[in-house]
Amino acid sequence: MTAPLLSLNISVDYAAKPGVLRNVMLDVHPGEIVGLVGQSGSGKSTLAMTILRLVQLNGGKARGSVQFNGRDLMRLDERDLRRIRGKEIGLVLQSPMSALNPALKIGTQLKEAWRCQGGESAAWKTRVMELLESVSLPPEEAFLRKYPRQLSVGLAQRVLIAMSIMHRPALLLADEPTSALDVITQAEILELFGRLSRDMNMAVLFISHDLPSVVRLCQRVAILHAGEIVEVAKTSQIFESPRHPYTQRLVAALAPRLGTSQPSGLALSV
Repeated sequence: MTAPLLSLNISVDYAAKPGVLRNVMLDVHPGEIVGLVGQSGSGKSTLAMTILRLVQLNGGKARGSVQFNGRDLMRLDERDLRRIRGKEIGLVLQSPMSALNPALKIGTQLKEAWRCQGGESAAWKTRVMELLESVSLPPEEAFLRKYPRQLSVGLAQRVLIAMSIMHRPALLLADEPTSALDVITQAEILELFGRLSRDMNMAVLFISHDLPSVVRLCQRVAILHAGEIVEVAKTSQIFESPRHPYTQRLVAALAPRLGTSQPSGLALSV
């Protein structure tokens, strides 16, 4: 297997809550889709923000290393990090309506995302039209003139995905990207992530508490529990023969939703 694109070994503390993440180690390889699963409060979003060196904005203090493409992001200065955020590492958040600026037209926001990473002004429209088509949005001037409030949540999420892959990042962090969507739109967005990963050889860290979505999309799964990664394995192994007691409880509790029988001897409480 190729060398990891991303290799983590991190711990994160907050003043009022030490040990949010404790010695978390995780690798993601080029083109691989890895699921990060954990219940609310387990530290999933903190991990994503730590990769981007943004956790301090919420009062967090991180230590350790975040190796990405041969560089330790924990030791880069802010100027170098700005060249990586949004260009080499994309981010898709849970709520597109909160992530998009309600006062700006979609075209304006896409143009600004293109320019902030040094894209040539003359080329932005061509690239944006390509992006819209790639995420199954209409590549039309009329769409670019719309405001976020004029879009459904599903369409807004596609805009956010288009923005996040604008510069063809090597890694996409998707933090609960389907939790605000209806079931049909969830399936469409999962299919979109899979296709974009294949077409762009883009690695995806898919952060979710929704195990059925993880089963559909991810090749490997990491289970995060109480600030620690307790199990990492291929998706099939996680759901067919989980080893850690917490993973066993998760799989047992969600067996009906996954369309599988309950593993023998496992309690249903999570």
